[in-house]
Amino acid sequence: MKHLILLFCLFNALLTQRAFGYDFVVAQDGSGQFRTVQAAIDAVPDFRKKVTTIFIKKGTYKEKLVLAGTKNLVHFIGEDARATILTYDDYNQKKNRFGEDKGTSGSASIYVFGTDFSAENLTFQNSSGPVGQAVAVWVAGDKARFKNCRFLGFQDTLYTYGYGSRQYYQDCYIEGTTDFIFGSSTAWFERCEIFCKKGGSFVTAASTPDTTRYGYVLNHCRLTGNAPANSYALGRPWRSYAKTVYLHCELGNFIKLEGWDPWGKEENKRTAYYAEYQSTGPGAAPKQRVPWAHVLTEQEARQYTLATVLRGWDPTQD
Repeated sequence: MKHLILLFCLFNALLTQRAFGYDFVVAQDGSGQFRTVQAAIDAVPDFRKKVTTIFIKKGTYKEKLVLAGTKNLVHFIGEDARATILTYDDYNQKKNRFGEDKGTSGSASIYVFGTDFSAENLTFQNSSGPVGQAVAVWVAGDKARFKNCRFLGFQDTLYTYGYGSRQYYQDCYIEGTTDFIFGSSTAWFERCEIFCKKGGSFVTAASTPDTTRYGYVLNHCRLTGNAPANSYALGRPWRSYAKTVYLHCELGNFIKLEGWDPWGKEENKRTAYYAEYQSTGPGAAPKQRVPWAHVLTEQEARQYTLATVLRGWDPTQD
Protein backbone atom coordinates (compact mmCIF):
# COMPACT_ATOMS: atom_id res chain seq x y z
CA MET A 1 0.00 0.00 0.00
CA LYS A 2 2.85 2.40 0.89
CA HIS A 3 4.43 1.74 -2.50
CA LEU A 4 1.16 2.60 -4.26
CA ILE A 5 0.85 5.86 -2.34
CA LEU A 6 4.45 6.75 -3.19
CA LEU A 7 3.88 6.00 -6.87
CA PHE A 8 0.71 8.10 -6.85
CA CYS A 9 2.57 11.05 -5.29
CA LEU A 10 5.36 10.81 -7.83
CA PHE A 11 2.88 10.56 -10.69
CA ASN A 12 0.95 13.56 -9.37
CA ALA A 13 4.16 15.58 -9.10
CA LEU A 14 5.10 14.75 -12.68
CA LEU A 15 1.64 15.74 -13.90
CA THR A 16 1.84 19.07 -12.06
CA GLN A 17 5.33 19.70 -13.35
CA ARG A 18 4.52 18.93 -16.98
CA ALA A 19 1.10 20.57 -17.08
CA PHE A 20 2.37 23.97 -16.00
CA GLY A 21 5.95 23.89 -17.24
CA TYR A 22 7.64 23.85 -13.84
CA ASP A 23 11.17 22.52 -13.61
CA PHE A 24 10.90 21.63 -9.92
CA VAL A 25 8.05 21.24 -7.45
CA VAL A 26 8.51 21.74 -3.70
CA ALA A 27 5.94 20.18 -1.38
CA GLN A 28 6.14 19.34 2.30
CA ASP A 29 3.90 16.31 1.82
CA GLY A 30 6.33 14.65 -0.59
CA SER A 31 4.22 15.22 -3.71
CA GLY A 32 7.07 17.14 -5.38
CA GLN A 33 10.70 16.39 -6.09
CA PHE A 34 11.77 18.30 -2.97
CA ARG A 35 10.42 18.86 0.52
CA THR A 36 12.47 22.02 1.13
CA VAL A 37 12.97 25.16 -0.92
CA GLN A 38 16.73 25.17 -0.36
CA ALA A 39 17.02 21.67 -1.82
CA ALA A 40 15.32 22.91 -5.00
CA ILE A 41 17.62 25.94 -5.16
CA ASP A 42 20.67 23.71 -4.77
CA ALA A 43 19.47 21.55 -7.68
CA VAL A 44 19.53 24.49 -10.11
CA PRO A 45 22.60 24.10 -12.37
CA ASP A 46 25.19 26.80 -11.78
CA PHE A 47 25.27 29.53 -14.43
CA ARG A 48 22.30 28.06 -16.32
CA LYS A 49 21.31 30.36 -19.19
CA LYS A 50 17.62 29.44 -19.22
CA VAL A 51 14.94 30.17 -16.64
CA THR A 52 14.51 27.55 -13.91
CA THR A 53 10.96 27.60 -12.55
CA ILE A 54 10.34 26.33 -9.02
CA PHE A 55 6.72 25.82 -7.97
CA ILE A 56 6.23 25.88 -4.20
CA LYS A 57 3.08 24.29 -2.82
CA LYS A 58 1.15 25.66 0.14
CA GLY A 59 2.83 25.41 3.51
CA THR A 60 5.04 27.24 5.97
CA TYR A 61 8.68 26.57 5.10
CA LYS A 62 10.93 27.56 7.98
CA GLU A 63 14.28 27.77 6.24
CA LYS A 64 17.11 30.28 6.05
CA LEU A 65 17.45 30.44 2.28
CA VAL A 66 20.41 31.41 0.12
CA LEU A 67 20.15 31.85 -3.64
CA ALA A 68 23.83 31.94 -4.58
CA GLY A 69 25.30 34.20 -7.22
CA THR A 70 25.77 31.16 -9.47
CA LYS A 71 22.00 30.57 -9.55
CA ASN A 72 20.69 32.99 -12.15
CA LEU A 73 17.29 33.22 -13.86
CA VAL A 74 15.49 31.43 -11.01
CA HIS A 75 11.72 31.92 -10.85
CA PHE A 76 9.76 31.09 -7.67
CA ILE A 77 6.00 30.59 -8.02
CA GLY A 78 3.91 30.03 -4.91
CA GLU A 79 0.66 28.11 -4.97
CA ASP A 80 -1.04 30.82 -2.90
CA ALA A 81 0.41 34.15 -1.77
CA ARG A 82 -1.07 33.93 1.72
CA ALA A 83 -0.64 30.21 2.26
CA THR A 84 2.86 29.70 0.84
CA ILE A 85 5.17 31.18 3.45
CA LEU A 86 8.97 31.30 3.47
CA THR A 87 10.07 32.29 6.95
CA TYR A 88 12.86 32.33 9.50
CA ASP A 89 13.40 34.01 12.87
CA ASP A 90 16.92 35.47 13.03
CA TYR A 91 17.46 39.05 14.19
CA ASN A 92 20.26 41.55 14.70
CA GLN A 93 21.17 40.72 18.30
CA LYS A 94 20.62 36.98 18.06
CA LYS A 95 23.89 35.20 18.74
CA ASN A 96 25.76 33.02 16.28
CA ARG A 97 27.72 29.95 17.35
CA PHE A 98 30.60 32.15 18.51
CA GLY A 99 28.40 34.29 20.75
CA GLU A 100 28.51 37.26 18.38
CA ASP A 101 25.53 39.28 17.16
CA LYS A 102 24.30 38.11 13.77
CA GLY A 103 23.85 41.73 12.74
CA THR A 104 21.25 43.19 10.40
CA SER A 105 22.59 41.52 7.26
CA GLY A 106 22.94 38.23 9.13
CA SER A 107 19.28 38.29 10.15
CA ALA A 108 17.65 37.77 6.74
CA SER A 109 15.26 34.91 6.05
CA ILE A 110 16.29 34.77 2.37
CA TYR A 111 19.35 36.07 0.53
CA VAL A 112 19.14 36.70 -3.21
CA PHE A 113 22.56 36.98 -4.85
CA GLY A 114 21.68 35.59 -8.30
CA THR A 115 20.68 37.89 -11.15
CA ASP A 116 17.30 37.86 -12.89
CA PHE A 117 15.51 36.38 -9.88
CA SER A 118 11.73 36.57 -9.86
CA ALA A 119 9.07 35.56 -7.36
CA GLU A 120 5.29 35.63 -7.38
CA ASN A 121 2.44 34.54 -5.12
CA LEU A 122 4.61 34.10 -2.03
CA THR A 123 4.91 35.39 1.52
CA PHE A 124 8.40 36.25 2.76
CA GLN A 125 8.56 36.65 6.52
CA ASN A 126 10.88 37.32 9.39
CA SER A 127 8.99 35.78 12.30
CA SER A 128 11.25 36.95 15.14
CA GLY A 129 8.80 39.69 16.15
CA PRO A 130 9.50 43.25 17.38
CA VAL A 131 13.08 42.63 18.50
CA GLY A 132 14.92 45.29 16.52
CA GLN A 133 16.42 44.85 13.06
CA ALA A 134 15.16 41.62 11.50
CA VAL A 135 15.25 41.30 7.72
CA ALA A 136 12.78 39.17 5.77
CA VAL A 137 14.30 39.59 2.29
CA TRP A 138 17.86 40.67 1.40
CA VAL A 139 18.41 41.31 -2.32
CA ALA A 140 21.83 41.93 -3.86
CA GLY A 141 21.30 40.48 -7.35
CA ASP A 142 20.50 42.70 -10.32
CA LYS A 143 17.11 42.66 -12.06
CA ALA A 144 15.06 41.13 -9.24
CA ARG A 145 11.28 41.03 -9.68
CA PHE A 146 8.53 40.40 -7.15
CA LYS A 147 4.86 40.18 -8.12
CA ASN A 148 1.92 39.65 -5.77
CA CYS A 149 4.25 38.89 -2.87
CA ARG A 150 3.93 39.70 0.83
CA PHE A 151 6.83 40.93 2.97
CA LEU A 152 6.15 40.56 6.69
CA GLY A 153 8.20 41.89 9.57
CA PHE A 154 8.82 44.83 11.86
CA GLN A 155 12.07 46.82 11.62
CA ASP A 156 14.12 46.45 8.40
CA THR A 157 11.71 44.09 6.62
CA LEU A 158 12.97 44.56 3.05
CA TYR A 159 16.68 45.17 2.47
CA THR A 160 17.39 46.31 -1.09
CA TYR A 161 21.06 45.67 -0.51
CA GLY A 162 22.75 45.52 -3.89
CA TYR A 163 24.90 48.45 -4.98
CA GLY A 164 23.78 49.13 -8.55
CA SER A 165 21.05 46.50 -8.30
CA ARG A 166 17.73 47.15 -10.05
CA GLN A 167 14.59 45.80 -8.43
CA TYR A 168 10.86 45.83 -9.25
CA TYR A 169 7.92 45.18 -6.92
CA GLN A 170 4.42 44.94 -8.39
CA ASP A 171 1.13 44.49 -6.50
CA CYS A 172 3.02 43.57 -3.33
CA TYR A 173 2.21 44.02 0.35
CA ILE A 174 5.06 45.29 2.52
CA GLU A 175 4.68 45.84 6.25
CA GLY A 176 6.89 47.01 9.06
CA THR A 177 7.66 49.59 11.70
CA THR A 178 10.97 51.40 11.26
CA ASP A 179 13.01 51.76 8.05
CA PHE A 180 11.21 48.72 6.71
CA ILE A 181 12.17 49.46 3.10
CA PHE A 182 15.87 50.30 3.09
CA GLY A 183 19.13 49.97 1.20
CA SER A 184 21.22 51.26 -1.69
CA SER A 185 19.50 49.64 -4.69
CA THR A 186 17.35 51.35 -7.28
CA ALA A 187 13.83 49.99 -6.78
CA TRP A 188 10.44 50.69 -8.37
CA PHE A 189 7.28 49.87 -6.40
CA GLU A 190 4.14 49.64 -8.54
CA ARG A 191 0.64 49.50 -6.99
CA CYS A 192 1.98 48.17 -3.70
CA GLU A 193 0.35 48.39 -0.29
CA ILE A 194 2.78 49.72 2.30
CA PHE A 195 1.41 48.91 5.78
CA CYS A 196 2.74 51.04 8.63
CA LYS A 197 2.41 49.13 11.90
CA LYS A 198 1.83 50.64 15.30
CA GLY A 199 5.08 51.41 17.10
CA GLY A 200 6.99 52.55 14.03
CA SER A 201 8.21 55.87 12.72
CA PHE A 202 9.83 55.72 9.26
CA VAL A 203 8.73 54.03 6.02
CA THR A 204 11.93 54.16 3.97
CA ALA A 205 15.64 54.55 4.69
CA ALA A 206 17.38 54.71 1.33
CA SER A 207 21.17 54.69 1.19
CA THR A 208 21.45 55.61 -2.48
CA PRO A 209 25.08 56.12 -3.56
CA ASP A 210 25.96 59.63 -4.71
CA THR A 211 26.82 58.22 -8.16
CA THR A 212 23.35 56.67 -8.62
CA ARG A 213 20.67 58.88 -10.14
CA TYR A 214 17.59 57.08 -8.79
CA GLY A 215 16.84 55.38 -5.49
CA TYR A 216 13.26 54.44 -4.61
CA VAL A 217 10.23 55.27 -6.74
CA LEU A 218 6.80 54.40 -5.36
CA ASN A 219 4.12 54.71 -8.06
CA HIS A 220 0.37 54.43 -7.41
CA CYS A 221 1.02 52.87 -4.00
CA ARG A 222 -1.24 52.94 -0.93
CA LEU A 223 0.20 53.67 2.49
CA THR A 224 -2.13 52.04 4.99
CA GLY A 225 -1.66 50.99 8.59
CA ASN A 226 -2.77 50.90 12.21
CA ALA A 227 -0.27 53.50 13.43
CA PRO A 228 -1.55 56.61 15.24
CA ALA A 229 -2.00 59.89 13.40
CA ASN A 230 1.06 61.98 12.57
CA SER A 231 3.56 59.28 13.62
CA TYR A 232 5.41 58.25 10.43
CA ALA A 233 7.81 60.02 8.08
CA LEU A 234 7.85 59.01 4.43
CA GLY A 235 11.57 58.49 4.68
CA ARG A 236 14.89 59.38 6.24
CA PRO A 237 18.38 59.16 4.69
CA TRP A 238 20.43 56.21 5.86
CA ARG A 239 23.19 57.69 3.73
CA SER A 240 23.58 61.33 2.74
CA TYR A 241 22.50 60.99 -0.90
CA ALA A 242 19.30 59.03 -0.32
CA LYS A 243 16.72 59.44 -3.08
CA THR A 244 13.01 58.60 -2.66
CA VAL A 245 10.07 59.75 -4.77
CA TYR A 246 6.35 59.08 -4.28
CA LEU A 247 4.17 59.38 -7.41
CA HIS A 248 0.35 59.29 -7.29
CA CYS A 249 0.38 57.66 -3.85
CA GLU A 250 -2.44 57.55 -1.29
CA LEU A 251 -1.17 58.44 2.17
CA GLY A 252 -2.84 57.59 5.47
CA ASN A 253 -3.27 60.06 8.33
CA PHE A 254 -0.29 58.56 10.16
CA ILE A 255 2.06 60.39 7.78
CA LYS A 256 3.54 63.44 9.46
CA LEU A 257 2.69 66.81 7.96
CA GLU A 258 6.38 67.61 7.51
CA GLY A 259 6.73 64.39 5.51
CA TRP A 260 10.46 63.74 5.79
CA ASP A 261 13.20 63.45 8.43
CA PRO A 262 16.92 64.34 8.02
CA TRP A 263 18.12 61.73 10.54
CA GLY A 264 19.58 64.42 12.77
CA LYS A 265 22.07 65.79 10.21
CA GLU A 266 21.83 69.23 8.66
CA GLU A 267 23.99 68.18 5.70
CA ASN A 268 21.38 65.57 4.70
CA LYS A 269 18.96 68.39 3.95
CA ARG A 270 21.31 69.52 1.19
CA THR A 271 22.27 66.13 -0.25
CA ALA A 272 19.21 63.86 0.06
CA TYR A 273 16.51 64.10 -2.62
CA TYR A 274 12.92 63.58 -1.50
CA ALA A 275 9.90 64.36 -3.66
CA GLU A 276 6.19 63.76 -4.20
CA TYR A 277 3.79 64.17 -7.08
CA GLN A 278 0.00 64.20 -6.74
CA SER A 279 -0.14 62.57 -3.32
CA THR A 280 -3.69 62.00 -2.07
CA GLY A 281 -5.37 61.00 1.18
CA PRO A 282 -5.28 62.52 4.67
CA GLY A 283 -1.48 62.28 4.81
CA ALA A 284 -1.01 64.43 1.72
CA ALA A 285 0.11 67.93 2.76
CA PRO A 286 2.39 69.38 0.07
CA LYS A 287 2.35 72.91 1.49
CA GLN A 288 3.39 71.71 4.94
CA ARG A 289 6.33 69.53 3.94
CA VAL A 290 9.85 70.37 5.05
CA PRO A 291 11.31 73.15 2.86
CA TRP A 292 14.17 70.96 1.61
CA ALA A 293 11.79 68.39 0.04
CA HIS A 294 10.32 68.74 -3.45
CA VAL A 295 6.85 68.77 -4.97
CA LEU A 296 7.32 67.80 -8.60
CA THR A 297 5.79 69.59 -11.54
CA GLU A 298 4.05 67.58 -14.24
CA GLN A 299 7.08 67.94 -16.49
CA GLU A 300 9.44 66.74 -13.74
CA ALA A 301 7.19 63.79 -12.90
CA ARG A 302 7.15 62.64 -16.52
CA GLN A 303 10.87 61.93 -16.26
CA TYR A 304 10.15 59.05 -13.89
CA THR A 305 9.53 56.11 -16.20
CA LEU A 306 10.46 52.46 -15.76
CA ALA A 307 12.93 52.64 -18.61
CA THR A 308 14.65 55.70 -17.20
CA VAL A 309 14.73 54.70 -13.54
CA LEU A 310 15.72 51.08 -14.18
CA ARG A 311 18.29 52.01 -16.83
CA GLY A 312 16.64 50.33 -19.81
CA TRP A 313 15.48 47.17 -18.04
CA ASP A 314 11.77 46.39 -18.56
CA PRO A 315 10.65 44.09 -15.72
CA THR A 316 7.15 43.75 -17.18
CA GLN A 317 8.54 41.63 -20.03
CA ASP A 318 9.40 37.96 -19.46
